[in-house]
Amino acid sequence: MVVLNRIYTKTGDDGTTALGTGERRPKYDLRIAAYGTVDETNAAIGVVRLHTRDAPELDAMLGRIQNDLFDLGADLAVPEREGKAERLRVVASQVERLERDIDALNDKLAPLTSFVLPGGTPAAAYLHVARTICRRAERVMVELAAQPREPVGAAGIQYMNRLSDFLFVASRAANYNGAGDVLWVPGQNR
Repeated sequence: MVVLNRIYTKTGDDGTTALGTGERRPKYDLRIAAYGTVDETNAAIGVVRLHTRDAPELDAMLGRIQNDLFDLGADLAVPEREGKAERLRVVASQVERLERDIDALNDKLAPLTSFVLPGGTPAAAYLHVARTICRRAERVMVELAAQPREPVGAAGIQYMNRLSDFLFVASRAANYNGAGDVLWVPGQNR
């Protein structure tokens, strides 16, 4: 259990922040950017959920995802090191659950005939915002993983890759199962 009695500590006033290991890093550090962008994805999903109260199945999926994103933030905040005790990590079963949720939503959708523009219902539009933030988080995580001595769990990267797919499919579900999708018309305004 986490207990937060005091919100401000003043320890970050020097432009650094602590990882879960206690190690201090500059606030612009790539690892900090990775879990910060995961947190931003989570916040965007929180906004989506303001518009999914009439879709309990989708809302429950989004609630589970928000919890998973906190797990991923904890995973990224404590880099894996040899000889250290195992910490909270995103695992393959979380990725697999996302895949099942994608399939469940996608089964109700008509096949696409064009790319979809972000829009439609408020929930769908916000799901697209969350999707683009998720893609950015994934890019930062992949960049971090490419750095020497900056491990990132493969399941965490896979989770974010699937999550962007989930958010796209969920946006179509929120658009009356695709009937309200706004389709791209190539060259329409030439």
